[in-house]
Amino acid sequence: MKLTDVKTWVVGNPPPGIGGKYFIFVRLTTDGGVVGYGEAYNATFSAHVTAKMIEDMAERYFIGQDPHDIELFFRRCYSSGFTQRPDVSGMGCFSALEMACWDIIGKEANKPVYKLLGGQVHETLRSYTYLYPHTGSVHTEDAPPKNVYNDPDMAAACAAEYVEQGFNAIKFDPAGPYTAFDGHQPRLTDIDLSARMMRAVREAVGTRADILFGTHGQFTASGALRLAKAIEPYDPLWFEEPVPPDMPEVMAQVARGTSIPIATGERLTTRFEFARVIENRAATILQPDLGRSGGILETKKIAAMAEAYHIQVAPHCYCGPIVGAANIQLAVTLPNFLILESLKQWDGFHATLLKKKIEWQDGNVIPSKEPGLGVELNEAVCEAHPYDGPHLHLQMMQTPLMP
Repeated sequence: MKLTDVKTWVVGNPPPGIGGKYFIFVRLTTDGGVVGYGEAYNATFSAHVTAKMIEDMAERYFIGQDPHDIELFFRRCYSSGFTQRPDVSGMGCFSALEMACWDIIGKEANKPVYKLLGGQVHETLRSYTYLYPHTGSVHTEDAPPKNVYNDPDMAAACAAEYVEQGFNAIKFDPAGPYTAFDGHQPRLTDIDLSARMMRAVREAVGTRADILFGTHGQFTASGALRLAKAIEPYDPLWFEEPVPPDMPEVMAQVARGTSIPIATGERLTTRFEFARVIENRAATILQPDLGRSGGILETKKIAAMAEAYHIQVAPHCYCGPIVGAANIQLAVTLPNFLILESLKQWDGFHATLLKKKIEWQDGNVIPSKEPGLGVELNEAVCEAHPYDGPHLHLQMMQTPLMP
C-alpha cells in the first residue's frame, strides 16, 4: 500500500464561528483508493500558507510511502531541514497528515483507531463546553459590550442552561485581555470580575458541574497566584495556562502556590515540550491538541509519560471536527483520561462538515465504532465554504496592556 495523493481545504467557519475563523483539512489517498482525513490546529501563518506547507510536507515525506510507517514519518518530519526540535508550525502540519494516515490504517484494518492503540478503556467520554452566547453581546453607549465573559448574570444563565442540557463541566475565561507582551500583573478590576463571575456561576450550577477557569498565559507567576487566591473559594477543577507556555519552571511556581489544579498544553508540541512540564511538576492536567501536539501516536506517548506521574489528560479542541474525532480515538484508550473539550454538542457547522455527526448524549461523547477516525468529512461542504480572508485562526492583542 502506498500514499499517492494529497489535497487540502481551508474552510471558512460561518457565524457564530465556534471553533475559530476557519479549519484546515487534509485528505490522503492510497493506491487502493482508500482515503484518510486530518486537520491542523495551526495559527502562526495564514491558512493558505499552512495548507501549502502541509502539501509540501506530504510530497517530501509521505507520498509514495506506506501509511503504516508512522514512526518513520515522525522522525523525518521532526528532523526536516536540520531541525530536530519542537516546531509548532511543522508539527501542526505533521499532525494533520499523521491522523490522516491513522484514518487509512483503521479503514484498512476495518477497526476504529482506538482498537489499534491498546483498545478501549472508556465506553463514553465526559465532555465540557465553553460558555457560548446565543444572542451575541449586549451593547450600551457608555460601557463595553456585555457577554458571557464579562457579565456574571449572563455567564450564570448560560452555564445553567448547559447544565440542563446534560453538561457537568463548563469553561470560561473572564480574566481580561491577553497580549503579545504577556505575562502581566492582573488589574484589580480583572481579579474582581473573575471572582464575581466564578461566584455567580457556582451559585447557578452548585455541585452539578465543575467550573474550568481558562486563561491564555496572561500573567506572571505572582500575578497568577493573586488571581488564584481570589477564585479558590469557588473550587474550580482547573486554572488553565496561568502563565505563558515557554517556561514551565515559572508555571511550576504557580502550581506550588495554589490548591487549584493547573492545566496546560494547547500551545505545546511533541513529547519533548510536554516532558518539561512533567519534569518541573508544572501541571497536573495536560491539554494536548492533536492537531498540533504531533498527532495520535505522539500524544499517546505524551499521555503515557503523564500516567507515570499520575497526571491526567484532557484533550484540547478549539478547531474543527476532525481534530475532535482524533481526540476521541485517543481519549478512549487512556487510563488517565480526565475530560474532553466539546464544541457544544458537536452540532451546528461542525455537524454539517461531517457525513454523520459526532455522537453526544447527557454530557458524554459516544465513541464511534466505525473504522478509522469514525467520521467522514463532507467534501462538498468544504468546497462550498472556502476561506479567503487574511486573518489568523487566533490572535493576541498587539499592544501592551495599560492599567
